[in-house]
Amino acid sequence: MRELTYAQAISEATVQCMADDPAVLVLGEGVDDHKGTFGTTREAFLRYGPGRVVDVPNSENACAGVAIGAASAGLRPLVVHTRADFMFLALDALVNLAAKWRYMYGDQGAVPVVTRGVVGRGWGQGATHSQSPHATFAHYAGLHVAAPASPADAKGMLVQALRGGTPTVLIENRNLYPRTGEVPAEAVAVPFGVGRIARPGTDVTIVAASLMVLEAERAAEQLAACGVEVEVVDVRSLRPLDDRVICESVARTGRLVVADTSWSRYGFAAEVAAVVAENVPEALRAPVRRVTPPDSPAPVSWPLEQAWHPGADALVAACLDLVGHRAAVPALADVAAGFQGPY
Repeated sequence: MRELTYAQAISEATVQCMADDPAVLVLGEGVDDHKGTFGTTREAFLRYGPGRVVDVPNSENACAGVAIGAASAGLRPLVVHTRADFMFLALDALVNLAAKWRYMYGDQGAVPVVTRGVVGRGWGQGATHSQSPHATFAHYAGLHVAAPASPADAKGMLVQALRGGTPTVLIENRNLYPRTGEVPAEAVAVPFGVGRIARPGTDVTIVAASLMVLEAERAAEQLAACGVEVEVVDVRSLRPLDDRVICESVARTGRLVVADTSWSRYGFAAEVAAVVAENVPEALRAPVRRVTPPDSPAPVSWPLEQAWHPGADALVAACLDLVGHRAAVPALADVAAGFQGPY
């Protein structure tokens, strides 16, 4: 199977869905720019022009409202936020309209609006540009929320979102865009609520999403040299969450580390820990560990920001501690060092 980058996979999914369905249109700030939102919207603009790939001003809340109105009238808008931090301005429309539409109006209509948000560190982004708000959106019933880690899932979950009937938020870490992987040429949908075992193991389970899946795989390779076999669970989607794949993995290993690019409290890491505590508490041979950023906004300084974001080294330390292994291991290079920003 041919390989594509994560960005190319999103671009291909967008173009294929637009070709299959004339109701699909793209809205966002800079979607017509020569860089095309990290290369994910440029091909769509070149093929379909400003009539279906629409540049908008700084108007996150208004754009969300327009998209929901268009979706209620039969269109399938794909809204792109180059900075997911400013999706907070669209919360009212997404949470109080899109998420609740089916609950309030039943069979009278649906609003299958799809929202892409870009997150991630690098280039001294600072407190207002380094957040990962996936847990905020996943809190609300009525939305599907995903954070794909691989190019194939980035394509497949976007295809599923653009063909499905549920309003969806897709969170993409910008440091994943250059990553390559095998991607089917066809527009094959990947369902929400179905996680995957990214790497099998017997000693510790690491549950992760988005960029932290890559960090978990890097940690697992390092730990294998120490005789510690790590099973990496990529949840793919946060809502719905695949409780089964998480609990079955922890039942096999007896130990759990949850890795996230956002904070521990009230977030994805807390939810995974709760799922295990409620369903398979007897399987745990040690307390659950959460590897997340410190409980503070992100710093601006490049060295401080690098230290603030968790990575493979922190996962290695957590796993070794859980199994009672005190061996020192070499530090790993930073996976996000290549991003220079700002777009």
